Amino acid sequence: MEQQAQTELQDAVARVSADLGVDAAALLAVVEVESGGRLHARIDGRDEPLIRFEGHYFHRLLPAARRNLAIVGGLANPVAGKVRNPLTQAGRWRMLARACAIDREAALCSVSWGIGQVMGAHWRWLGYPAVEALAAEARSGAEGQVRLFARFIDAADLKERLNAHDWAGFARAYNGPAFARHGYHTKMAAAHARITGAQATRSRHALAVLRLGSRGAPVEALQRDLRRLGHPLIADGDFGPATEQALKAFQMSAGIDADGVFGARSLEVMARVLPPVPLA
Repeated sequence: MEQQAQTELQDAVARVSADLGVDAAALLAVVEVESGGRLHARIDGRDEPLIRFEGHYFHRLLPAARRNLAIVGGLANPVAGKVRNPLTQAGRWRMLARACAIDREAALCSVSWGIGQVMGAHWRWLGYPAVEALAAEARSGAEGQVRLFARFIDAADLKERLNAHDWAGFARAYNGPAFARHGYHTKMAAAHARITGAQATRSRHALAVLRLGSRGAPVEALQRDLRRLGHPLIADGDFGPATEQALKAFQMSAGIDADGVFGARSLEVMARVLPPVPLA
């Protein structure tokens, strides 16, 4: 996910998680796994949420006369998966437009929306006045997508599992009985470990600028993180030539200025690339 979208998503998760009463890092981990690294698709000059059209929903929701029209148009089938989605989001939005021309309400109900892939058909259960309101929430931006996902988590009584980091329990309820085969629980656990590890890195280093001659706990933390990235260093808290050389090597490999000074840019990049903390 590009940096701007990542920052937008993190800010949205922070706000929504506070309202929902869930661990922000846990919610962000699930969102990252479910979004597959994408927040938007550019459709006709507008950022739109990622969607998937479910032809078996459309078949079930349509009255007979319109159902026949949808079947002829390749938009409806009683068997799940028989109506195939285009590979591109642009193609999926065109498919949705064709379905809306037949029956707009049924079409919007037949789409899974945004980072949580929440079905439009759940609008009443999730407390929206109409499916149009659910779709508008999903289309309103990153925070709208997160709010929609959070509504689903709340309605499905998944908050406790999320806060307890019960990844298997959450994935079983959210992703279905095949969750283990697809590794959803392990992906969520790994994402959470990486996110919390990055947060710990930011906390340890704060915004201190470290350079040749610096000493103390922030230098020792930097040396330990450089070791985790494969640079052979002794974590002694003394920023000497060996630490400077290792930092320059990291900066060069990350494509940033290799000046041997550990500042805000190096901190930002290091927090993203540090390997996950080993799980117990």
